[in-house]
Amino acid sequence: MKRRIALAPAEGWLTLGLVLIMCLTLARAIDDAHWVLREEYLDFLIFAALGGVLCGFIGPKVGWGRGLTFLIGAVFAALLVPLFTALIKLPASTPLHDLYAETAASAVSAYFDLTIRGLSSTPQYLHFVLILGLLVWGTSMFASYAVFGHHRPLGAIVIVGVLLVGNMAITTNDQLPFLIIYSLAALLLLVRSHVFDEEADWLRRRIGDPGSISAVYLRGGTMFIVFTVVASFVLTQTAASAPLAGAWTGVEDQILQVSRSVARFLPQGGSPRSLGLQFGPGALGQVWTQTPGVALTITRDANDKVPYYWRVETHDQLEWTGRGQSQTASVHLPANASIFDALADDVDPASLQKIEYVVWPGTYAGSSVVAPATPLLIDEPVRVWTTGVDGRFVRVERDGERGAYEVTALVSAAGNRPGELNDSALRATETTYPDEISRLYLQLPDGILGEYATDLRDRIALGARSSAPIDLVNSAVALLGSDEFDYVTDIRDVDCGGASRVECFAHYKRGFCQYYAGTMAAILRDLGVPTRIVEGFLPGSRDGDTETVQSTNAHEWVEVYFTGYGWVTFDPTPAGVSRLAPLPSGPPPASASPGPTGSAGPLATPRDPRRETDDGPIGFIDRSDNGSLGPLVVMGFLLLIIVAATAFLAWQRGPRGATNVEGAYGTVIRIASRFGFGPRPAETVYEYAGALGEVLPDSRPELQTVARAKVESAYGRQILSDERLAGIQAAQRRLRVSLLRLALRRKDRRR
Repeated sequence: MKRRIALAPAEGWLTLGLVLIMCLTLARAIDDAHWVLREEYLDFLIFAALGGVLCGFIGPKVGWGRGLTFLIGAVFAALLVPLFTALIKLPASTPLHDLYAETAASAVSAYFDLTIRGLSSTPQYLHFVLILGLLVWGTSMFASYAVFGHHRPLGAIVIVGVLLVGNMAITTNDQLPFLIIYSLAALLLLVRSHVFDEEADWLRRRIGDPGSISAVYLRGGTMFIVFTVVASFVLTQTAASAPLAGAWTGVEDQILQVSRSVARFLPQGGSPRSLGLQFGPGALGQVWTQTPGVALTITRDANDKVPYYWRVETHDQLEWTGRGQSQTASVHLPANASIFDALADDVDPASLQKIEYVVWPGTYAGSSVVAPATPLLIDEPVRVWTTGVDGRFVRVERDGERGAYEVTALVSAAGNRPGELNDSALRATETTYPDEISRLYLQLPDGILGEYATDLRDRIALGARSSAPIDLVNSAVALLGSDEFDYVTDIRDVDCGGASRVECFAHYKRGFCQYYAGTMAAILRDLGVPTRIVEGFLPGSRDGDTETVQSTNAHEWVEVYFTGYGWVTFDPTPAGVSRLAPLPSGPPPASASPGPTGSAGPLATPRDPRRETDDGPIGFIDRSDNGSLGPLVVMGFLLLIIVAATAFLAWQRGPRGATNVEGAYGTVIRIASRFGFGPRPAETVYEYAGALGEVLPDSRPELQTVARAKVESAYGRQILSDERLAGIQAAQRRLRVSLLRLALRRKDRRR
């Protein structure tokens, strides 16, 4: 006779194994997406899942209730997960106190960065690792207790499945194998739970050998599951339709704005899917994601051959891991009111060229106006956003519909005539800047330039023709755009560690336009040259008076301030991606006549004919860009996951309002009848409850509670106490879920 292990589950070791497989699959899927910088940072999630499952399993087996089990599991999680988290940065020989202190210090620093200091991102990442570890532990513990404590495997399958599918939905990584493994484990768990119920029923009724019915159910169920999963896999590999391909088409800009506002609280990593183009402050990620489609169609003068860079938004702040904006203010202006009335930029229209164009939004349906320089007039009401006391341009947002809009803008032209842009003229400008220009556009966080960035700065300064700002700018553009630096859109193999993004780029010399622009801006500021970062689009393809700007033209560059000329555009990314034409050398400095202060329009070289679009991203949705994971995308899907999980749990917990006996008994009849287990004619309440109790023995106490209350209320005319009604409500809440198991009892349906 075989001896039974003391803690061996009545449900069988197979059930424990299936729960463990489900939770380990969830942990491995999150690890595979590597939402936090590097994939290996989340390897410990496997142990978090194992710990949670064991807590949820051991608790009910030693007689602990739900509250005590979750309390003890939470204590173990609080003790172990922070240790695993700190071991990412510190060696295993580090004292326990120091490990806890490291995790706590990282979490506190992240809180101060995002709240007290008001940064748009934080260089800390251990707090994200901690949160993901606790999430996996808690989910695994809940799933395990749902199976072994409540004997409700459906709850475990739903909660793990929601998180797994949510993780799959927001990453571009191929995670189909994880879904297959999870589906097999979940279906087998349902079959095994059904077999366990049947075995218990046969033992109670003493009608045969439970082992025989167990073998039949397991064999038949396994064959059906394998066939179903294989067929589904074949279908996913061969199906050509895409019914949800346009599901996000027309997503309102307000949704993306909300996502952008919370993106800085989300981890920076992974390969998230994108909902669409969106610009704004954020951290530099490690992936520059592309999205096909036409972002904008611009109708402009066919005789104007200048390939303009289309500016959307500017950033004055340089941060450790990204860029942002100082406190902004806004003012509403009516249609065709002068934008410059709300700005500190004093532009003399007579000295600049006026261009008019119409923008037809495509995949970029954002509210920000695109312009080659600061726009002058717009044919609809707008809100002008500025920073600083004087009012320095940040962006212009439309208040009206998201259809076409007409813009009049003033741009400076390159040339050798007085007032035009050229090296000689810019070299002669004053280097004494307004106080607010210096305060906003020369600030640098302490330590952002490390050893490698400092060396790069010195090389740029030594390579400049003179110490004049234009020569420093030209030297920076030449060095950063040289073959020494590699333009790549995926640098997840680069571990920046605790270094700033500027120092990381200067060290590894690999990155995309955000890294080029941020590094150039930081070095020029350190050399005393006011610089800001600009987001927008590269020039599009021309066909007569129509310019088509692709979504993949989303780009980032810099603008440098020159006294008397305002902001002039420069692009340090390599020529194969995008590059502005060098400014004319100009006449000798004595003949240069500076023009009035304004935002100078960019002048670009024709792009490589073999490339219609930039290899850059869609721009700042992926939050490994603005986290390029996409915090915009990530937040939308996380909200979806949270809403779905909350809705399920709320439904599972049942009615919230006042409960009456008729409603509780009606709930039983309504749900049972849907699965073919409705009451027979002339069957009494007790007889019907007893019959259902034979089919669902675990629910017999709740059925008896509801049936007894029904008889006492309907036939005995008794008024039940509040305590009895509370018990009936609790029974109804549990029955709403347990009665769903009738769907697996097809052979027992009542005729």
